[in-house]
Amino acid sequence: MALEITDATFDEVVLKSDKPVLVDFWAAWCGPCRMVGPIIDQVSEEYEGRAVVGKVDVDANQEFAAKYGVRNIPTVLVFKGGELVDRKVGVSPKEAYTGAIDALL
Repeated sequence: MALEITDATFDEVVLKSDKPVLVDFWAAWCGPCRMVGPIIDQVSEEYEGRAVVGKVDVDANQEFAAKYGVRNIPTVLVFKGGELVDRKVGVSPKEAYTGAIDALL
């Protein structure tokens, strides 16, 4: 299961991580987000211990969605060393997410 990330925990969990981080920005009312959610959970299980995989509910946590220009959801951002290194907007196949992490491992 992907980690629930909030505005309060984003800095510590994402920006200060020593591992690659994949963050799914989503909302409960978003149909495509419900398609991506299970994929993100699978990726989280497969990369446990090697990467951080989490989700940010944009309705409840708007600070970092705004900071990183998330205007459409789902948007998946990939971070390494506190820097944004990749962005996927919309629904992508699982391989797009795993490939983004693999490139950083």
